[in-house]
Amino acid sequence: MTKRTQQIFTLLVEVGRSADDGLPKGATGAALMCYASGVDEAEAVRETVAILKQADLSPLDVSGYGTLEERLAEGHDIPDEERALMQRALDENSVIVAQMTPFFDDDQAANDSHSDRTS
Repeated sequence: MTKRTQQIFTLLVEVGRSADDGLPKGATGAALMCYASGVDEAEAVRETVAILKQADLSPLDVSGYGTLEERLAEGHDIPDEERALMQRALDENSVIVAQMTPFFDDDQAANDSHSDRTS
C-alpha cells in the first residue's frame, strides 16, 4: 500500500456564534477562508472542523474550492501571499485561517448606516 500524499485544500467555512468564539460584538457569525492539509478533501474538512471547534467556534457549513492545481485549472488568480499560506499549511500539516469576515444582522447594518440621516 502506498502512502497517500498530503495536499492543500481551500475551504470556506461558515461559523455561527458560541460563548467564547472571539467574534466581534454584534456579529451573527463569520466566514473563514482556510487552507487545510489532507490526503483528500474530506480529511481536510474533518480536520478543519475539529480545529475550529477546539477554538470555540461553531462550524455550520463548509464549501470546498479544491487544491491549488484544481483552482489554477479553473482559471483562479492566486497571489503569492495566498500560495505562501498554502505552502505553510502543507509544511506544518495544519489548518491556516487566512481570512475572517464577520456577518452582521442586515437590520442592524441598515440601522447603523441610516443613523446619521435626519428626518
